[in-house]
Amino acid sequence: MIVGVLMVAGCGSGGAPGDAGRIDARLVAELEPGDARAVGDAVNAFAFDLFSEVTDGRENAVTAPLSMTVLLSMILAGADGTTADQIAKALHLSDRRDVRVGALLRKLADTDEVTLSVANSLWADEGRPFEEDYLTFLRRTLGATAEERDLGSPGTAEEIDAWAGKNTNGLIDKIAGDLGLPNPDAALVLLNAVYFLGEWKTQFDKGDTRPETFEGVGEVPTMHLADKKFGYVERDGYRMLRMPYGEDGRYGMEILLPDESLPSLLGSLDAAEWRAAVDGLTEQTLDEVAVPRFELRWKGEMTPALRKLGVSAAFTPGEADFRPMSPVEPWLETVMHKTYIKVDEKGTEAAAVSGGSMATSAQINQRVFRVDRPFAFTISDRETGTVLFLGAVTDPRS
Repeated sequence: MIVGVLMVAGCGSGGAPGDAGRIDARLVAELEPGDARAVGDAVNAFAFDLFSEVTDGRENAVTAPLSMTVLLSMILAGADGTTADQIAKALHLSDRRDVRVGALLRKLADTDEVTLSVANSLWADEGRPFEEDYLTFLRRTLGATAEERDLGSPGTAEEIDAWAGKNTNGLIDKIAGDLGLPNPDAALVLLNAVYFLGEWKTQFDKGDTRPETFEGVGEVPTMHLADKKFGYVERDGYRMLRMPYGEDGRYGMEILLPDESLPSLLGSLDAAEWRAAVDGLTEQTLDEVAVPRFELRWKGEMTPALRKLGVSAAFTPGEADFRPMSPVEPWLETVMHKTYIKVDEKGTEAAAVSGGSMATSAQINQRVFRVDRPFAFTISDRETGTVLFLGAVTDPRS
């Protein structure tokens, strides 16, 4: 049996990579139907906004909106002022600390027809900790766990990579290098991982898979079904087919096939149009369904896209306001997103890791006195306070 799991996990103190954290069920109550739809709509709106910034449909691109939303929700929970306002607006959320995000994760995982695991982990450089109130909130609402490590150490980078591999079933086992780690200047790292595995309700027969022409590419292995019922709708400029997973089909893959070009379709597609198409699906018997078998890996640096969506203060030293997250006054230096998806005759396996690396100007509680410019000096008698020598040095070589 395929099981649904909400494994909000990380490298907690005293634990190994992948040890599960737990959402506080008393704090994150069950969502009302209207609340679930509202948070889901926010995720979707952000999904299409972000996707339009990372691709125009002329090359492969795979994003995991849930992963990016959870990562940015963790960052948002530690932000204040303009920084928080900009992130919240990009996420289409109004509350800086919205417990409904954690509740949505619980609801998404409430299934026994697919495997869905979500893991969150926080890493602080030694001596530059997260605020306890911030940690408490993320532990209770998202099951996040935290670790204090030397982010300039290769060993820590290896631990972070191990965490990514553990929580994506080995599909994405590298993220530290993409975040610039190891890096002695890194202050904080936030990570999210999502893993999905689902089997088609109506599986393809491998014997029916054969090479067929795919526009602009040549022949690719293509799976076939005949005389089967699927959700189907025809819209202006494209058609949508929904292929469900599991017996009840709560989860499914929607394929949007443009009448003309993919760039043209993506140029007019947003969350509202996608929702209208899904709501318009009706069960219809299709004479033939042909879908290419594919396996893709993708990664992208999300900073430029997020800036275009209005998130600028978070990335700007001196403007970023993350005081609720940490006393070291960090700013967001890098946001990376890595995804994997495999679609074959049996079903779909997909994974994502999203990470944010934060920097700061100086280490907390660390005194640095570097004489690297012209200076003055004295030699004095401590008992009488008498200065015996006084000088100025502009060139130590003389």
